[in-house]
Order: sequence, then C-alpha cells, then structure tokens
Amino acid sequence: MQQRSPSGAAVGWTMFAAFMMILIGAWWIIAGLVALVNDDFYVATKNYLFKFDATSWGWIHLIIGILVLLAGFGLFSGAVWARTVGVIMGLVAALAGFAWLPWYPFWAILIVVASVAVIWALTAHGRDISEV
Repeated sequence: MQQRSPSGAAVGWTMFAAFMMILIGAWWIIAGLVALVNDDFYVATKNYLFKFDATSWGWIHLIIGILVLLAGFGLFSGAVWARTVGVIMGLVAALAGFAWLPWYPFWAILIVVASVAVIWALTAHGRDISEV
C-alpha cells in the first residue's frame, strides 16, 4: 500500500481554520468585554427565548472567546485532540452566535459563518497537517 503524501491545500485550510479560530476567539472576547463594560450597548428583541442580560452574555462571550482562542493556537500542533477541540469549539461558537442573533445580528452572522468554515476545514482537511 502506497503512503499518501499530505496535500498542501489541505494544510493551508487547516492553517486557515487555526487563524480563523484565533480571530473568532478575539471577536468573542471583544463582544464579551463590551457587554461587561457597557450594559446598554446591546439591545435584544422582546420575548426572545434566551433572556440573558447583557452582563450574562458578556461572561458567556468572554469564556467562549478564551476557549476558542486557545483551541486555535492548539491547532498549530496538528494533534488529533486539537482538531477535535477545534471542531467542538467551532460548534459551540456557532451555536452561541445563533443564540446571540437578536442582540447583534451582523457580528452573530459573521461568527456563525466563520465557525462553519472552521468546522469544514478541520473535518475535511485536518488530517494532513499532522503529516507535515
């Protein structure tokens, strides 16, 4: 059986996922700090299912942001655990972004789209970075 050589494009997509996770983590951290510093910055719609106040969302975003940022740095190792954590944190970030949609739609949609791109890159091409 012939050994398959790693794809440069696949390694590039995994690096893209790592950088995007760092960026998504930074966005969440900024969103969390904004909510913690200024409770009146975000305005939610009435009768929304996830009725958290701005301070609660601030802590949620800050914690998710730190975890996603750390997972992004872990992806540079190419380890299976880092890719697994990357996919899980991408899923958590996408779900939190969806839940946050009424509070700040532009950033929520941007984070959901970036998280989906990260999940795709890690599941479709993540294996090749460990071979480089």
